[in-house]
Amino acid sequence: MNFKEKLKNFFDIKFLKFILVGILNTLVGTGLQFVIYNLTALNTMGDTGTWVASGVSYFLASIMSYFLNKYFTFKNKEKGWKPIARFAINIAVCYAIAYGLAIPGTSYICTSMNITMFGWDVPTFAANLSMVIGSCLFVALNYVGQRFFAFKEKK
Repeated sequence: MNFKEKLKNFFDIKFLKFILVGILNTLVGTGLQFVIYNLTALNTMGDTGTWVASGVSYFLASIMSYFLNKYFTFKNKEKGWKPIARFAINIAVCYAIAYGLAIPGTSYICTSMNITMFGWDVPTFAANLSMVIGSCLFVALNYVGQRFFAFKEKK
């Protein structure tokens, strides 16, 4: 299979369905994340608050994501705990990488360059921006992980 065919197979109907599920999941997950962070005392806890808010929202949104992607996107028929375990591992790894890069990186850049917007102080702006950057990184990593690991096709 040449590169063009591989690219066509990668960006197929499953990719489009993943995007649709992802939009819904992002609206729910990101909405929860910002509500949890900004409407609780977590917004006074610096990076710890960002980790907690994003972790709780990703856990809750991942439950919805599992069922939508398993049955709608990838039409995975596998039963038992194995697909659940692979999905959970994928989510955990993608989350750790995405937010492990986004939170400290954004915090460092915003703090060292005194970057802020919306009338927020620098730490609050950095925390909110890191949640946006982390979610973008997560989406890219998560598609690859779900398609080729969590719900991989049997050959």
